[in-house]
Amino acid sequence: MVMKNYLNFENEVKELETQLDTLKDPYNKEGISEVNTSEISSFEEKINERLKKIYSNLNPWQITQVARHEDRPKAKYFIENLFDDFISLSGDRFYGEDKSVITGFAKFNNKSILVIGQEKGENLEERLDRNFGMMRPEGYRKSIRLMELANKFNIPIITFIDTPGAYPGVGAEERGQAEAIARSIESCMKLKVPNLSIIIGEGGSGGAIALASASKVIMLENAIYSVISPEGCATILWRDPKKTLEAATAMKLTSKELFDLNIVDEIIEEPTGGAHRDREKTLENIRISIKKNLENFENLNDEEIILQRKNKFLKIGRREGFSIKSDNTSSLSLKNNNIDILLEKIQKNKKTFIIFTVIAIVILGLIYFL
Repeated sequence: MVMKNYLNFENEVKELETQLDTLKDPYNKEGISEVNTSEISSFEEKINERLKKIYSNLNPWQITQVARHEDRPKAKYFIENLFDDFISLSGDRFYGEDKSVITGFAKFNNKSILVIGQEKGENLEERLDRNFGMMRPEGYRKSIRLMELANKFNIPIITFIDTPGAYPGVGAEERGQAEAIARSIESCMKLKVPNLSIIIGEGGSGGAIALASASKVIMLENAIYSVISPEGCATILWRDPKKTLEAATAMKLTSKELFDLNIVDEIIEEPTGGAHRDREKTLENIRISIKKNLENFENLNDEEIILQRKNKFLKIGRREGFSIKSDNTSSLSLKNNNIDILLEKIQKNKKTFIIFTVIAIVILGLIYFL
């Protein structure tokens, strides 16, 4: 089967696959002909070798194009094929529903999990309905509501990230887009359950990090994760939106670059030619990663899970000179001020505090009147 959509650096592959499709068709202009299996095998080998050569030498802008590929598997596909008994839950209980994010509870290896997936849509109609994966405040608030519910019942959370960014429309801003993103990040960091974030396509700015402040941040090999799009960066820095290669290179947005910077924890290998060429293989690779990472958190208690996540983010960049003791995770813990410590002790020993307060008032009263 010939691919529907080819990228501009895949023209040679397109020609070979068109020829291969002709060879596989037993019907030609002259009628029925025999299928030459040896020639077909030879063409398939050529295509595979060419794909390996192309995809092993992709530049950051080409990787960005692969991450945005129309045929790339979306969150909905992974949710439908990775999990059992998925129950979709909607609405933020404040304003309404946001279709750009799919949320609900499901089973993974017979264990309950919460799934949150940013969904772009498979065709134009779906993309318009899903707002091209750009979440509004109600989408983040829906996610927060369900994350808090999962946290209460000790249910792990898995998020699929695929968005060009949060929706920047006037209505979204009026309803508190920035506040919703900030609260979503805060909710992720406070979770007592493990949360895995898998960047499957685009991880655009705050729209992505709102759900990617996770215990483990995982990327598909040809996904991207950045503070702005290459086009936006090029427009701002060079006043030329065509300088996308320079921008993408400077931004270090690929999985390998981000892994080297300790911003992401794991890279999931994609099939030759990208995830869209072999969805089943991509699905299996993600399944293995989820299983492995959830098992790694099984023996950690609530406090250890929170500290692991907090220290993971506090360590980012410290090897470049921010802290002398970059390998000492204990030095990276946030310190409470004295007032917070006092209030915490009072909360833990509320009865004792009340008794001593009453006794102190009685003594002061006796001293005053006597």
